[in-house]
Amino acid sequence: MLKLMNLTDEKSRVAFFSVLAAIVLTSFKIIVGVLTNSLGILSEALHSGLDLVAAIITLVAVRIAYKPADKTHNYGHGKVENLSALIETLLLLITCTWIIYEAVHRLITGRTELEVNIWSFLVVIVSIVIDYSRSRALYRVAKKHNSQALEADALHFSTDIWSSSVVFIGLIFASFGFFFADPIAALVVAIIVIYVSYKLGKKAIDALLDRSPLDTVSKIEAVLESAKLITRYHDLKVRTMGAETLVEMNIHVTPGITIEAAHQISHDVESEIKKFVDRCEFHIHIEPEEPVN
Repeated sequence: MLKLMNLTDEKSRVAFFSVLAAIVLTSFKIIVGVLTNSLGILSEALHSGLDLVAAIITLVAVRIAYKPADKTHNYGHGKVENLSALIETLLLLITCTWIIYEAVHRLITGRTELEVNIWSFLVVIVSIVIDYSRSRALYRVAKKHNSQALEADALHFSTDIWSSSVVFIGLIFASFGFFFADPIAALVVAIIVIYVSYKLGKKAIDALLDRSPLDTVSKIEAVLESAKLITRYHDLKVRTMGAETLVEMNIHVTPGITIEAAHQISHDVESEIKKFVDRCEFHIHIEPEEPVN
């Protein structure tokens, strides 16, 4: 139980600081964007605002995900993380819709003028620094605890790095009078966001629909095929549940061995698989191999 609490504390802590970072960035970008009339910065402000919502969702999700299984959730609450990642994907797509509409509108109408000053560049530089530090922290904890919710949040912040860099380039062009570069930079931001949304959404939907992770299945099959005390296996089923990987299979062993020996074989199989796949739960059905006539 103490180990579980420590795990939850670390995940909650990194998610909480991401919420604080998103609040700071959103407020700073809104103020500077309104004062300079920069669509690039305003699009970044909206992006960071949705990042704030996503960070709050992530914070709630990681707290719920590690609640133990109960009578109504026999497999635990891990899929809350997958659902959180899907919601974050939808938020990113909402961002894209507004950015594309406003950018195209400004390019068509020719209303692309903006005021470029030291604050315009400062807000973008501060954003890149904060986004870089938060994305690294989130990725580290997400990898350590196999958390899709934190991974999605990390992608949000890493996307901000690229989009802020594009806006920075747009501001440089705008400072020389090429104001059309600002809405073009905003469109590039939208393309980046769409790409990240696709990656996030596909992974989240796959998990929610219990799609077997092919790389994990390959690792498990390699272990089973090399196991000397198993004559064969079948009905291998693998799915993810938040940070957990659930594995079911039937294995055949030499007929006539004791129950203890059969149990030890299944235990050895589990131990070997855990060397390649973190945080697995197993359901192994053992059958005696039918004698060859």
